[in-house]
Amino acid sequence: MKDRLVIFDTTLRDGEQSPGAAMTRDEKLRIARQLERLRVDVIEAGFAAASPGDAEAIRAISETIKDSVVCSLARANERDVRAAGEAIQSAARGRIHTFIATSPIHMEKKLRMTPDQVVEAAIASVKLARQFTDDVEFSAEDAVRSDTDFLIRIFDAVIRAGATTINVPDTVGYAIPSLWGERIRELIARVPGSDKVVWSTHCHNDLGMAVANSLAAVQAGARQVECTINGLGERAGNASLEEVVMAVRTRPDLFAVETGIDTTQIIATSKLVSSITGYPIQPNKAIVGANAFAHESGIHQDGVLKNRETYEIMRPEDVGLSSNRLTLGKLSGRNAFRSRLTELGIPVESEEQLNHAFSRFKALADKKSEIFDEDIQALMSDEALLAPQEHYRLVSACFHSETGEAPRAALTLAVEGEERRSEATGSGPVDAGFRAIENVAQSGATLLLYSVNAITTGTDAQGEVTVRLSREGRIVNGQGADTDIITASVKAYLNALNKLRSGAIKLNPQAGTV
Repeated sequence: MKDRLVIFDTTLRDGEQSPGAAMTRDEKLRIARQLERLRVDVIEAGFAAASPGDAEAIRAISETIKDSVVCSLARANERDVRAAGEAIQSAARGRIHTFIATSPIHMEKKLRMTPDQVVEAAIASVKLARQFTDDVEFSAEDAVRSDTDFLIRIFDAVIRAGATTINVPDTVGYAIPSLWGERIRELIARVPGSDKVVWSTHCHNDLGMAVANSLAAVQAGARQVECTINGLGERAGNASLEEVVMAVRTRPDLFAVETGIDTTQIIATSKLVSSITGYPIQPNKAIVGANAFAHESGIHQDGVLKNRETYEIMRPEDVGLSSNRLTLGKLSGRNAFRSRLTELGIPVESEEQLNHAFSRFKALADKKSEIFDEDIQALMSDEALLAPQEHYRLVSACFHSETGEAPRAALTLAVEGEERRSEATGSGPVDAGFRAIENVAQSGATLLLYSVNAITTGTDAQGEVTVRLSREGRIVNGQGADTDIITASVKAYLNALNKLRSGAIKLNPQAGTV
């Protein structure tokens, strides 16, 4: 019988530390529900002590999620641990994840604590956490640059204090797979009571080896991997959940473990996280990228047609890609639309939302002769982005671009229900559209990112645009989708402005990292 590999998802905590990826309470809830459908073992819902908003989001997730463990991060101090304990009180199963840095550079330069003080703080935080829950995880931040003997000392101490999971993080992405595997194997062999805990790893991707390091740890005896959807996370990101899970599933000859993940939910989860955070998925991204199962070479195409296993080590259906990509058309009815949403794992909150989404689906079907799953997912993501009372809304738009002439945009915007018309010129029609919006909004925001992705193939494909704006230290992502890329761009800019005005999106609040 194979060991169970615990999948610990930290998209809502470490993933949220990506610039512009901070989420509202409702957005976190949507992702948490999808992570539960994915059958993630542990959902790290946030950092309760970081802000009242984060604590409230963790409480809401704790009240909603029944099948996954809900976890809150906490530094090794009384305030953080108590905040985490209170936030997970209503969880069916709750965990406190407490951490403290253990590398010489962190202890001396950041904490300004002696090794003895660090051990004392770790023991005290674990003991306090045990007053709230029996499920306590301890992490040695920057373990990759920590002295092995000191790690053994502190891990021994926290196990005796009541820790049930020991996490060994590569906080700065410095590890190499062969050496990381050796480090994990040595710790498990030398730490007293190592057989009483679950050993875990949390790897960052600064050198592009987060997944490889995580898998090396699994081969060395780790039985929990901390990861994120799409590899989202601080700096270069974290180990990608979908890559770790599918590597273990695809190579049972090398990994004596199995996960409880419903892999058919991977694509739906990936797209949801991408749409909410505004981080597009690169086409050549493993497992979930648009090209992951595409074959361009004639030799590859011939082989796949003869036998898929010649060039495919996984089936698209295994990760939730439909073998029949064409789904609906303009003659499709409301029930067929609802059924397809269910098949795609897209929740519908109310009949009103379904009716509104179906109306927009019909409008899209009039523009496109073929509607793909990706179109529906983009439409529903766009639907979720529409605030009940938007401050800015696009009413109509006219763009003019001619060789030798300055591109122009003429927009009619609804500002709190009152229509305002604005015209502007720019270096291109998109620039002109943004300038026309700013003539009205006068937001003072700085454009940090403008990204366009084609949702499907063909000249009638929808364009999905992401716009990242910054103002007074706050960063937000706006998104828009349309068969007209310029219109999609205007929608994305307005969506970002609405987020800036709402105050619902917060700057990454986390005060620490693992």
